Amino acid sequence: MPSNGFLSTFQHLAQKGIHALPATPSPLPERFMFATGIECSNPTIRNGRVRRDLLQECGHYTHWRRDLELVQELGLGFLRYGLPYHLVHLGPGRYDWSFADPVMAEMRRMGIEPILDLLHFGVPDWIGDFQNPALPLHFAEYAAAVAARYPWVRYWTPVNEIYVSARMSTLDGLWNEQIRTDRAFVTALKHLAAASKLACAAIVQIRPDAVIVHSESAEIVHEARMLPTAGIILANKQRFLALDLLFAKQPCPVIADYLRDNGLSAAEHAWFMRGEPDGRQIVGADYYGRNEHIVKPCGRRFAIEDVMGWYLIARDYLERYGKPLMHTETNVFDPAAAPGWLWKQWISIMRMRQDGMPVLGFTWYSLVDQVDWHIGLSELRGVVNGCGLYGMDRAPNPVAAEYRALIEEFGSLPLALQAAGGQVLEAA
Repeated sequence: MPSNGFLSTFQHLAQKGIHALPATPSPLPERFMFATGIECSNPTIRNGRVRRDLLQECGHYTHWRRDLELVQELGLGFLRYGLPYHLVHLGPGRYDWSFADPVMAEMRRMGIEPILDLLHFGVPDWIGDFQNPALPLHFAEYAAAVAARYPWVRYWTPVNEIYVSARMSTLDGLWNEQIRTDRAFVTALKHLAAASKLACAAIVQIRPDAVIVHSESAEIVHEARMLPTAGIILANKQRFLALDLLFAKQPCPVIADYLRDNGLSAAEHAWFMRGEPDGRQIVGADYYGRNEHIVKPCGRRFAIEDVMGWYLIARDYLERYGKPLMHTETNVFDPAAAPGWLWKQWISIMRMRQDGMPVLGFTWYSLVDQVDWHIGLSELRGVVNGCGLYGMDRAPNPVAAEYRALIEEFGSLPLALQAAGGQVLEAA
């Protein structure tokens, strides 16, 4: 197919019948959505020669039945679950469902509601990387194939953390493309945002009441200087770019100039501004203590937790987009500190709900300890990060009992909100 910019992809999709449909209002579950997730990141490093497949590194391919049992034993109704895109999608119109089918069937039998994650930091080798203008077309067709194969799935995250995917692959240069230019960043961002938007349309064609959870990193850099620098001002604006494109929010002049100067054409921008994605939309705000940084007057930068915390940062996303929220990821690497962190996040959620803001769910991410996330998967060291509810041997970490206790206490929490003045507010 033609590759002269991603608009040719959209024209081709329209010819194939994958196009925007009117969003279908649909009810959400009556109760709050407690969840965990299976770590499924799969970017490439070493210039594409090494695939970091965290489903493999965390033992899920071997222990998937036990992993689902652990989810059920915790009393969780929802699971953020990522199919291995790089293994399932073999080429245009070609799929390998040999791993996905039995797992999805067992999940359905057990009554676990997946929030199905379709692209988590990496793409199949035959697509290349996020610079490929055909990515939105290929991905929309993949989303349609997954939705057709598992039409009982209602909750979806088409593309996980679009901003982080683009930044880590381009501006930081650690994954996939492994280049460091603003033009590559804007290219990756627009291709991933377009892929997500088109996937929503493809999914809604098959499941009209689909609920889309757009998981994005809730982060900010605090600059301890009298006169803030242009680079950090820009970075704090860039964190909104993915959701701005998805939800057709016009950029401020600084960002508009940045996008134009780095390759977003007027026609492409106009396409994004046509409207919001199809389906019921939820903004998922991922927050870790390492999501906040301070830059000192000397220029030294360091991570520091809870300067603003999840409440204040997530509130920015609520006010900006007017969508209900879900706390879609959190953890700490120190197992001994995890129980305190869990309850701290929960108090933030409860306070936000008490203040009349719609928070629909919470996720401890992930079910099992992870590997090398302290270095962002940038090198293959095999260091286990003790951030899961369970260890690699599937023995419980201290936070598992705390999460079970939290769910037992709050498991019947309704989605409807009771404002301080007694007024009942709808969650979405």
